[in-house]
Amino acid sequence: MSNTPTDPPILSHLDESGQVRMVDVSSKAPSQRTAIAEGLVRMSATAYKLLSAQQNAKGEVLNTARVAGVLAAKRCAELIPLCHGLPLSFVGIEFFPDDANHSIAVKTTCRTDYKTGVEMEAMMACSVAALTIYDMCKAADKGIVIEHIRLRYKSGGKSGEWHND
Repeated sequence: MSNTPTDPPILSHLDESGQVRMVDVSSKAPSQRTAIAEGLVRMSATAYKLLSAQQNAKGEVLNTARVAGVLAAKRCAELIPLCHGLPLSFVGIEFFPDDANHSIAVKTTCRTDYKTGVEMEAMMACSVAALTIYDMCKAADKGIVIEHIRLRYKSGGKSGEWHND
């Protein structure tokens, strides 16, 4: 059950009979792999002002979200049932505040030299970083919206490079 870029798409976590399975990567060669994910956290002007001024009652919001995102990437396989545990060589989390729209863009980058990709780790890091911003700002705004979490880029492995522009 292989899936090369020219084969029709398949769900790799289902076997021929439709049962779930972990993909067997034992015969794959390790390669350098990178994945970049992004998401957006929108909030009220009041919550954004508190976040920007670092006056939030729970402490410095973005640094806490950064640490939470790194920890989430490292524990991805514990939460996504068929995800492989893999050695991460790098997890980076960047925040891009947008004062005009009262939002924070979250960008995560994960790297490994392993047999399988780091897309799930990048998306997990992005999701948890965004959720941490929500958690730390919800006292000021329960209507915070987390949106557009998606994979933007991946490289490595047999499928090579992929962009979501």
